[in-house]
Amino acid sequence: VENILNNGSLENTRNGITKGIFGGNMRFSLADNKIPILTTKKTAWKTCLKELLWFINGDMDNNILQSQGVHIWDGNTTEEFMASRGLGNYPKGKLGPCYGYQWRNFNAPYDINTGQAHDNAVKHDQLQDIIDQLKDPKTRTSRRLIMSAWNPCQIEQMALPPCHILCQFNVHDGNKLSCALYQRSCDQFLGIPFNIASYSFLTHLIAKHCDLEPYEFIHFMGNCHIYDDHFEQVRTQITRKPFEFPTLDILNKRTNINDYKIDDFRINNYKHHEPIKGNMRS
Repeated sequence: VENILNNGSLENTRNGITKGIFGGNMRFSLADNKIPILTTKKTAWKTCLKELLWFINGDMDNNILQSQGVHIWDGNTTEEFMASRGLGNYPKGKLGPCYGYQWRNFNAPYDINTGQAHDNAVKHDQLQDIIDQLKDPKTRTSRRLIMSAWNPCQIEQMALPPCHILCQFNVHDGNKLSCALYQRSCDQFLGIPFNIASYSFLTHLIAKHCDLEPYEFIHFMGNCHIYDDHFEQVRTQITRKPFEFPTLDILNKRTNINDYKIDDFRINNYKHHEPIKGNMRS
């Protein structure tokens, strides 16, 4: 963010004025159960984790998140916003075939009434396919362990085209699992702390589920931007000295990846600075 503030270009974008650069990357160790939940401001890690488990379930219904006290998708499911996307016929709270739907039902025809894939649809479960390959010592070193949320065929049916669009898993030294994420659009102040935590949680979870050791999360970023009404917040954040990252314990190993609950995760020693508020953009 300091690089963006000093060297970024001002742009008048779809939803506000930003300062940004194109192309960036970060690496975070996951060894010794480390989990990169940012410490220079408080990160709502339980909210982030609930959203991840919602992705894993594949049911993109905001009503489910709201019932858990999570409201990060509310702005993208209002009647006005859905109408602006040409999706005013969707039932309230349904986001269409984005993110988790593509993880679990890639390109399957979407039923707007149920928010699910049609019963007789051909479904490609990318996440389960990766898990199956990681559990098999003969296939876990594959260079094809890729999961895509970006599906051009169904973009116009989605409430919001996905920002974090493709991840690849990799195993080295027999049992060390890493994940690399490519993200096309990167809201550095509000979104990126969630994305770092979310895919780090996912890597830890898949490692636990497949009897592997979490090793590293690598984040490749396309359009990296800060909204103009977040400049002061970011300037405050970069004056703060980071604390050590906390650690994560996953307390249970479930039979099915769909069965993990928030209570299966325990964060240890999360020391952080005070929250910094900012307006979220739709």
